[in-house]
Amino acid sequence: MRELLYKIPLASLLIATLLLGLAPFHPEPHLWEKLKMLGNGTLTELIDIFDLLMHSFPLLILILKLIFARSPE
Repeated sequence: MRELLYKIPLASLLIATLLLGLAPFHPEPHLWEKLKMLGNGTLTELIDIFDLLMHSFPLLILILKLIFARSPE
């Protein structure tokens, strides 16, 4: 898994994280909206759960890449 993470360019991953994490920019980002729904307990529709996963996936990959970049092999 580390080899796959090392192959992903950091700049591309940052751009994907910002674009998918903040899209749509108005009235509020989907990721923020879905996290609020999760906190309120109203994230029950399958499409909303998929939307949360899709918008948070690049952020998860970025976090994993940064963690594995610092940890020794």
